[in-house]
Amino acid sequence: MKVEQIYTGCLAHAAYYIESKGEAAVFDPLREVQPYLDRAKKDNAEIKYVFETHFHADFVSGHLDLQKKAGAKIVFGPGAKPAYEAITAEDGQIFEVGDYKVKVIHTPGHTMESTTYLLIDEKGNEHGIITGDTLFIGDVGRPDLAQHVVSELTEEKLAGHLFDSLRNKIMPLSDELIVYPNHGAGSACGKMMSKETTDTLGNQKKVNYALRADMTKEEFIKELLTGLTTPPGYFPKNVLMNIKGYESLDNIMDRATTPYSPEAFEAVANETGALVLDTRDAADFAKGFIPNSINIGLEGSFAQWVGEMIPDIKQEILLVTYDGKEEEAITRLSRVGYDNTVGFLKGGFEAWKDSGKEFEMVNRISAAELEKAMKDERPLIIDVRKKSEFDSEHLLGAINIPLNEINQHLAEFPKDTTFVLHCAGGYRSMIAASILKQRGWQDFADVEGGFADLSKTKLPKSDYVCPSTML
Repeated sequence: MKVEQIYTGCLAHAAYYIESKGEAAVFDPLREVQPYLDRAKKDNAEIKYVFETHFHADFVSGHLDLQKKAGAKIVFGPGAKPAYEAITAEDGQIFEVGDYKVKVIHTPGHTMESTTYLLIDEKGNEHGIITGDTLFIGDVGRPDLAQHVVSELTEEKLAGHLFDSLRNKIMPLSDELIVYPNHGAGSACGKMMSKETTDTLGNQKKVNYALRADMTKEEFIKELLTGLTTPPGYFPKNVLMNIKGYESLDNIMDRATTPYSPEAFEAVANETGALVLDTRDAADFAKGFIPNSINIGLEGSFAQWVGEMIPDIKQEILLVTYDGKEEEAITRLSRVGYDNTVGFLKGGFEAWKDSGKEFEMVNRISAAELEKAMKDERPLIIDVRKKSEFDSEHLLGAINIPLNEINQHLAEFPKDTTFVLHCAGGYRSMIAASILKQRGWQDFADVEGGFADLSKTKLPKSDYVCPSTML
């Protein structure tokens, strides 16, 4: 009886399963490994290997917990030097998983140890390639991350290696191969990734700008490096955790799932200096929140903005969540290396409010209300979207302070006059509002619905430029 045997996972990675017999291989597992263990048990399979495409920057991998719980062997590509037991494979090395084979193809460029894995079925047919951050659908991996860990690895050097890897290792492979990349649209690991999760290599050769047949190395380096934004600050810290090792998620959960009454919660916050992180939706946070807390909602790009806005990865954190969302918040924090959650508010914000303790609110207005206000008061408008979003279209007269740069531009937020914040839909502007409240700003409002609603008003706007034409 055949069972599905190769399991992949990590953020939005394409889930792919290949039939084999009794042995499973795992590529780039998420921090929480229980789903892999459960799947292997259901399939009556043994997890034999964990194949890592590279030392990840955006997430902490679950490879060490799988090694411990499943007895699996961790496999890295050539050049990797982890601080724990693992196989450092040779270029071209073959690993057998049941009747199937996994071939190591060393593809440096995103990082020097970056590796692609070629999947070969029981008949010797090549099926697909798991490309990690070497090749995405519509894009390739950014070559500027490793220099934040190893300074001599400049982005130009890595881009040159990536050009060679793509031309000499990936593009000569069969057009029929299915490409299974590590990320899709929205990831900070590339700049033009498609929302599609798989494609054939042949089609990517036709449509992916980085695989253009007549492209020179110099052209490739220039195009690849143009338009790269600064990577999130937590990326190098996650890389080091994936290289050096980390604490078991089980231990983290045991420590973090400590419930506190409002009184105890306040005492712990005062005694430890822990950051109070409120993960509720922006609308609910605006109606009432614990003073000095920061809002980053779970129902958004939570991990990305935690990594952007909390600079110290070892920061102790106290959580305010909706009832039953505590473990999800703790897990998603740990995925990006924030392992020092020390507890949560039992009963959530309602318990705090019912206890009679002080709370604050954020003034929210609609797009229509701002349109009316602009006829008389003309408050300063601060747009906290990315520069590319702002350049694409914005309200005339607005200034742009991207959310991830807010701490470097606090002096530009007036304290003696009213101003208005907005982002695309209200998620990021509420993060900004919570930070400003924590720093002492009071006289401002946040636009509910953000630019999505503002664009429907008659407020004057800049000429629209399609984001796809911008870098």
